[in-house]
Amino acid sequence: MTRFPSYRDPILFGKMQSNTLNFVFGLTIGLVFAYVGISYMTGPPTPWPTQMRYVATEDQETKLRSPLRSFLTHEDLEKIRAIVQPIEFMDAHVHNDDDKEARRLEKEIRVLCWVMTSPENLESKAKHVRSTWARRCNKLLFISSVTNKTFPAIGIDVPEGRDHLTAKTMKAFKYIYEHHMDDADWFMKADDDTYVILENLRYFLSSQNTNEPIYFGHHFKTIVKQGYFSGGAGYVLSKESMRRFGAHGSNETVCRQDGGAEDAEFGKCMENLGVKVGNSTDKLGRSRFHCFDPDTHLMGGYPDWYYQYDAHGAKKGRESISDYAISFHYVPVDKMYAMEFYIYHLRPYGIESGKQELNQGRSS
Repeated sequence: MTRFPSYRDPILFGKMQSNTLNFVFGLTIGLVFAYVGISYMTGPPTPWPTQMRYVATEDQETKLRSPLRSFLTHEDLEKIRAIVQPIEFMDAHVHNDDDKEARRLEKEIRVLCWVMTSPENLESKAKHVRSTWARRCNKLLFISSVTNKTFPAIGIDVPEGRDHLTAKTMKAFKYIYEHHMDDADWFMKADDDTYVILENLRYFLSSQNTNEPIYFGHHFKTIVKQGYFSGGAGYVLSKESMRRFGAHGSNETVCRQDGGAEDAEFGKCMENLGVKVGNSTDKLGRSRFHCFDPDTHLMGGYPDWYYQYDAHGAKKGRESISDYAISFHYVPVDKMYAMEFYIYHLRPYGIESGKQELNQGRSS
């Protein structure tokens, strides 16, 4: 007679119990890691246990350590990031916004954006810059050390590393001068962790003259007599500034070609070329270019060096940031998409935001 399994059979029952426990245990572990992964990607960014923020101060770097907030290792979080990718959304939803003014300025104030990146950052950072704010540039270039025709990225003959950022910037502007001078009226340099609001940049530039030797950004008051602009916050050159750089920027007695802190060395170059540092604060004295992320400029917690560097007193809080802010730095990938949502999608019902006249007029 055929013998059917019975829960009374102690050996068989023990195997069934063991298999059930293994299944439940495995399912629980899987759900825990899935929850942690999704929470990590969709919630506030959790810093790596050894994460550092690098800020160039002359030839040194200030390293700001983030506190340990996660039991996961760096390798664990990288694996989760590879599985749970940020959402790349296109702005397909109709908001019924009146964007005629922005469209007009897009045609009249042509901005070339070049983004400093590297081969290892193309997929992890640059791709997301391209998918968010940079698609609003009139002309977009990614400058790397190696040419990538599929991305695409322009390779220039400079080794990677912080010691060669000056050379990368000098050669990038030279390349733009030789190949793209007629493609734009203003020329902006940004990093692959910078976020730029192009509509606000064009509004600000609409009150400036691109035929004057001038450039704009987040103003640091040290090292260079007239000061210089933070590289991470991005800085934008007039066409006349580009002409002067194209004519004399390769002269080593005028502009250092490599070494030093990139933004400070470029600031010395601009000063030697007779290019003025312009004031970009709005009519209420509030900042538009920012060398940290929005949270830091809102809440404070600046590193000590910043209080000596910032030309406008290292202010913090909502009243210090222009309603027409232009740029922020140290913006991770997930926060880029968050900013894209908050700026271009989120709307309070019943409130129509009118235009403000916040430009001060041309810098002198």
